[in-house]
Amino acid sequence: MDELRRQGLDKMKEVYGWDVPDIPGDYFKYTIDHLFGTIWTRPELSMRDRRLLLLGAVSALGLDEILEIQTGAALKNGELTEAELREVAIFITHYVGWPLGQRVNKHVEMAVAKQNEAKRTKESAGD
Repeated sequence: MDELRRQGLDKMKEVYGWDVPDIPGDYFKYTIDHLFGTIWTRPELSMRDRRLLLLGAVSALGLDEILEIQTGAALKNGELTEAELREVAIFITHYVGWPLGQRVNKHVEMAVAKQNEAKRTKESAGD
């Protein structure tokens, strides 16, 4: 595996929080090598900056699956707090409109609930 592919796979794991297998094919190559190996690793923006920009873009496009992934990853990685994600939903609603904004809010609340449930499960397992 070349260095760019390894760098891309490592960055994708950092962004999403899970291991991604190395899959053959051009589509995967461009996603991993270019997007994650080259674009996500540029030093000018922090992970938090990139996450906020991505949340804005996918919110405007109404991409529910990506909103679900991104809100959960932002919480899991500690890039945004529950309060900050809720503020993102309020702020972005005023730019993308209420129908799309309520979808953002829905995914924020789902991510918060999922994280809180995971914390409760972990705490009760430790008892």
